[in-house]
Amino acid sequence: MERPAWAPRSIDITVPSVSRMYDFYLGGSHNFEVDRQAARRAMEFMPGLPKIMQANRAFMRRAVRFAVAEGITQFLDIGSGIPTFGNVHEAAQAADPDARVMYVDHDPVAVAHSQAVLQGNDRAGILAADLRKPREILTSPEVLRLIDLNRPVALLLVAILHFVEDADDPYAAVTELREGLAPGSMLILTHASYNGIPLPPERAEGAVDVYQSIRNPLIMRTREEIARFFEGYDMVEPGLVPMPQWRPDTAPEDEDPYAFSGFAGVGRTA
Repeated sequence: MERPAWAPRSIDITVPSVSRMYDFYLGGSHNFEVDRQAARRAMEFMPGLPKIMQANRAFMRRAVRFAVAEGITQFLDIGSGIPTFGNVHEAAQAADPDARVMYVDHDPVAVAHSQAVLQGNDRAGILAADLRKPREILTSPEVLRLIDLNRPVALLLVAILHFVEDADDPYAAVTELREGLAPGSMLILTHASYNGIPLPPERAEGAVDVYQSIRNPLIMRTREEIARFFEGYDMVEPGLVPMPQWRPDTAPEDEDPYAFSGFAGVGRTA
């Protein structure tokens, strides 16, 4: 397999990546045949996966605009993935040109492509780091150059926590991040769940098994388990809901049924 110019030498292009699979679902071009094959296998069980990802991105943009309207102009997007149309910095800086955005990802392709996309934008940056090590994120020079942790920050954990297994204690990581942010900060979150998927659970489990087979387990949590991530936050109306139902721009009933898979929510600290 020929290595494209944008692919860092350090990555194994024979192993699927969830970040590049996500890029494929969204119609991006920064993925390899091995990623496309894995994504297509998952779509054999859940053909609506691209619709879920589109709903996820649409929620993210609405939540970013909401945060700016509420006076927050700093964004920390952990698990940001490969940049595609309608990124956080585009939504935030369209609402407020002075908004600052720090992306964080541990996928080398996501980091390399983010660096290329953000070239010349001195109010946005990318850090190679892992959600499971929040202290390294909060104390990194890259973050501190852009983000004033003494002022409110919108923390985005969008479609990332369901790739963190319970053994790695994602709740502790989210708590540590919350404790490192100023009062008035927000948590913007989406998470996969069997709830809302317009399929029998045993069929949806086939897609989950695909992620297990590529050693990136997809952890489908219940609404109650997802709500625990918001401990220490006051939920913003309408609470923890399917993605199309969170402050929609268009009638939710017009959405594809798959868009209602999983949950989205925004919380704010006092």
